[in-house]
Amino acid sequence: MTVELAIIYYSTYGTNHRMAQIAAEAAKAAGAEVRLLKAAETAPGEVVAGQEKWKEQADRTADIPTASAQDMEWADAYLFSAPTRFGVMASQMRAFIDTLGGVWSKGGLANKAISGMTSAQNTHGGQESTLLSFYVTAMHWGSVIVAPGYTDPVIFKTGGNPYGYTHKQGDEFTEDVKSAIGHQVRRLLDVAGKLKAGK
Repeated sequence: MTVELAIIYYSTYGTNHRMAQIAAEAAKAAGAEVRLLKAAETAPGEVVAGQEKWKEQADRTADIPTASAQDMEWADAYLFSAPTRFGVMASQMRAFIDTLGGVWSKGGLANKAISGMTSAQNTHGGQESTLLSFYVTAMHWGSVIVAPGYTDPVIFKTGGNPYGYTHKQGDEFTEDVKSAIGHQVRRLLDVAGKLKAGK
């Protein structure tokens, strides 16, 4: 049974975009049907254009589809990835979440597996609270939270966060990082497959 996975990210400078790409590669290798999607940019165009690296990232990913409520209805499982802003997900991702009232209010997000990843400029920049607050949203939806936990030794090699993979901006995407993201994705797909089979 093929699991349909929506990987939804927001990325200002490219960190979460790369995390999402790694996740998509791992999911496809595991046999999932994947949609790699970005949350819409809500910052004014002149603000984005005024910061070279932000504009470069926007231009580089212009061809990636913008996530929609229809994508959420299509998917069996969700992986969200967005930077932390003051201990919660970036406002662009929260703005996307705020568009989903029509889907979740009719149960369209219930009983679907969900997981999250995030990044920050420094190690203790709010990653854990970002993921925990995101999972509160998932609880409201009735989604089934699939955190990596301490279910693979690679978790300890990449920061030890049991809530979801977190990346420090500027750090390399090592093989351990790819393994940690891949493990989280495969765990998500495993649970999603069981949920789909039990319908």
